[in-house]
Amino acid sequence: METLIPVINKLQEIFNTVGAEVIQLPQIVVIGSQSSGKSSVLESIVGRDFLPRGSGVVTRRPLVLQLVHVPTLEERRRAASGESGVQAEEWATFLHCKHKTFTDFTEILQEIEIETERTTGTNKGISQEPLYLKIYSPHVLNLTLVDLPGITKVPVGDQPPDIEVQVRDMILSYISNPNCLILAVTAANTDMATSEALKLAKDVDPDGRRTLAVITKLDLMDAGTDAMDMLMGRVIPVKLGIIGVVNRSQHDINSSKSISESLRDEQGLLQKRYPSLANRNGTRYLAKTLNRLLMHHIRDCLPELKTRVNVLTAQYQSVLQSYGQPIEDKNATLLQIITKFATEYCNTIEGTARNIETSELCGGARMCYIFHETFGRTLESIDPLAGLTMLDILTAIRNATGPRPALFVPEVSFELLVRRQIKRLEEPSLRCVELVHEELQRIIQHCSTYNTQELLRFPKLHEAIVEVVTGVLRRRLPITNEMVHNLVAIELAYINTKHPDFIDTALVSASVSTAKNEPLPDGARRWKSEKAEEAGTDDRSRGSSQISLYSSPSRSQAVNLLDTPMPATRKLSQREQRDCEVIRRLIKSYFLIVRKSIQDSVPKTVMHFLVNYVKDHLQSELVGQLYKPQLLDTLLTESEDMAQQRNEAANMLKALQKASQTISEIRETQLW
Repeated sequence: METLIPVINKLQEIFNTVGAEVIQLPQIVVIGSQSSGKSSVLESIVGRDFLPRGSGVVTRRPLVLQLVHVPTLEERRRAASGESGVQAEEWATFLHCKHKTFTDFTEILQEIEIETERTTGTNKGISQEPLYLKIYSPHVLNLTLVDLPGITKVPVGDQPPDIEVQVRDMILSYISNPNCLILAVTAANTDMATSEALKLAKDVDPDGRRTLAVITKLDLMDAGTDAMDMLMGRVIPVKLGIIGVVNRSQHDINSSKSISESLRDEQGLLQKRYPSLANRNGTRYLAKTLNRLLMHHIRDCLPELKTRVNVLTAQYQSVLQSYGQPIEDKNATLLQIITKFATEYCNTIEGTARNIETSELCGGARMCYIFHETFGRTLESIDPLAGLTMLDILTAIRNATGPRPALFVPEVSFELLVRRQIKRLEEPSLRCVELVHEELQRIIQHCSTYNTQELLRFPKLHEAIVEVVTGVLRRRLPITNEMVHNLVAIELAYINTKHPDFIDTALVSASVSTAKNEPLPDGARRWKSEKAEEAGTDDRSRGSSQISLYSSPSRSQAVNLLDTPMPATRKLSQREQRDCEVIRRLIKSYFLIVRKSIQDSVPKTVMHFLVNYVKDHLQSELVGQLYKPQLLDTLLTESEDMAQQRNEAANMLKALQKASQTISEIRETQLW
């Protein structure tokens, strides 16, 4: 089980090299108020002076401290292994200068100060960028600890006004990790109930399953008081325990008192003041407890860690695959992308694409909807007689007869009026072409979305493909519009009254006449002239009434008839009504025939001249315009973002594979 902590340290190194925090590794995070003795506790555990010390804010950025237990120098020489080739009892390395080994702990202290000032300045500023330090020593237990800036309330020096919020957020970002153990440091000469460290720990760990409390400065308590209640957990109980330690005072540090002496004095004080608790307190007991807790914690986290690494490995393999491999044969790559796009475009129209939309109609399905729902309903909503009043029809009939009174309904009036109605079918037909053209444009975007990685990888090729397809559609649009215009023009060119579905004029006339002679039921709608003739007068009396309507005024009121405008509304004679009704029925019958023909032929025209043409010629157009030697280098220029993302994904995948291998080396027996 002792091998578990070095494994976690190794994993931490692996992921630090790629600068990613995709895996939350088990570690111990030290939190506490400013000057509560956090750094002193760490130094006592290590047994060497290597951290900046003093009053006020000293720790100004997170320090990730990995302690690695190694055999003594003598044992290593005997074994002739020479760990890292370093001929020293204890040494340290920093991640930011990994090739340099520090054997003098004073140099480590200076390096920490230099590196801290480099990122935070010299006037008490703080930084969230962690500093990684690894210490090898035969006098330490395997541990991974994180020393964080102390909780502060009032900004000093260059610190921002929201320093309290910044420090709090920084601490929470570490202790919120469910895989970390929290070492909450509180000074013995303060009230434990006011401890900021314990409050933060309780916020993220309400059950206390990963919180260990440390009481520092036991030697500085007021005379007549002791920390017995705190250490026994009577003030605030902590599930993992409460351990008291005695730190070196500033005077001890100034007088160069060694940590070994300090540890002896600590034991003496504990034996004197807390004899019953001496064996369960002190720095050595704290180090052993941390080691034990961390190992058990790692054991609990390891299965989930394995799963997480495997899942992420599969994800990054997929991501890297989507970014594609570096180009070897540009000709083949270009042809492959063009063919893939053209095939996807045609499949979207046919409805056989791999990526089928579920949120909205797309491609061929939308065209079908345009043809049969949008276009079909629009045509069906057109009234065959819209815009034609009885007076319009009567005027057309009279204009077609010229100066002679007509014995029969003239055909010219029917043709004139039916052409006017047929002409109304042209606008919705052209609108149908426009809608299909818009959908073909949308398919370009659809195909680009599902070939995103390849087309994002080569943005200039993407632009060129879109430009070529748009150009093909733009060229075909006027041709299709012209053909649809011709369809309506063909119907207008020849009014085929011998069409099999067209009703016979004689039958219409007969049915209209029959309908006029039948008595109307009560409440039925009648023409104005019929209402005027309700008295049942004969043809002569009706004629006389019409004559009286148009007869000259009396001689005493002589007027010029040429100046009299034609009345906008007047009563129609029975014959006029019959003629108008015949024309109305014929127009409606013929219009419905033409509408049916247009409703059938416009979709066929659009499919032939626009959709099928694009499907059949898209790939040849793309190859013809883009597959040119002089364009290869330009089109297959990768975007900088894509190249960078591929490198990052490759590095992350390599780190994950290395991590997976490291975890798999742990034998199951080592977990217990």
